[in-house]
Amino acid sequence: MIKNDMKLKMSKAFKKVTDAIELHHGTTILSTGITGDDARLAKAAVDGGARLLEPNHPAIVLARGYKGTTNMHAAEMVRHEIQLEQMLEVTKGVRNVVGPDIFITVGVPGGFTEVMPVELTDEDFKNIALSGADGLHTHKSSIEDLKVWVEKAHQYGLLVDAYIGHPSDHHIFGVPAETPEEVSSVAKRLQDIGVDMIGLMTGMSYEGVKAGEIPEFIEQRVKALVSSVTVPTIAEGGINLSNFHKFKELGVNILVVGTSIDNVVTKAATDIVKQFIG
Repeated sequence: MIKNDMKLKMSKAFKKVTDAIELHHGTTILSTGITGDDARLAKAAVDGGARLLEPNHPAIVLARGYKGTTNMHAAEMVRHEIQLEQMLEVTKGVRNVVGPDIFITVGVPGGFTEVMPVELTDEDFKNIALSGADGLHTHKSSIEDLKVWVEKAHQYGLLVDAYIGHPSDHHIFGVPAETPEEVSSVAKRLQDIGVDMIGLMTGMSYEGVKAGEIPEFIEQRVKALVSSVTVPTIAEGGINLSNFHKFKELGVNILVVGTSIDNVVTKAATDIVKQFIG
């Protein structure tokens, strides 16, 4: 294994992230959903200022209409059936369009806590790196599994963003932590095993929340994360134009935005077709 080359690849990728955070005054967005898996819309997001993108396999389920799936909750149940080759093709296309300076982290089958187990080989990790990915968007739910994932990813020059969830979440999207104190403890452990960016699943629905504020218990969990680690922090789940300012105030470095953008794009398509039809 060519270790120094991989370290150099990772350092360049990490600089893309920190540069984006600095450029956007401490908090930037990770644009996902439609803007992650459609190269045309990925470029549109970049043209709008996004510097971080995330193609992922649940979004591909929706993009391809796999098994007639029309919502993200249903997509989560069949995401493991998406082939890695599909994600590599998507990642290559997005990279070709947005250029080398945009950070791309990719969610692949096997990278989440899947409904059915999916194992990746060393060759798979290598191919993910060769596809143009800078990192892996990861939702493993145990420290042990995540440690193996981090070691493999780093071996092939890929950064890892991993997440902390709540035991009562509708889907398992990270290492569970119930209280703010547990969030803090888990976050520190994730940093200790080498996770490059640590995220918190808000527990809010895919549709987000309407109020400008966020629930107090989520705020306390976010504060616990931000105060516990030195690596970049992430919030994901239900972030929209009404509440994103609150996350910025709390000091989160990266906001994962998918459904909020998806809804605007799909509504725009519906509206313009209605105008043509009259």
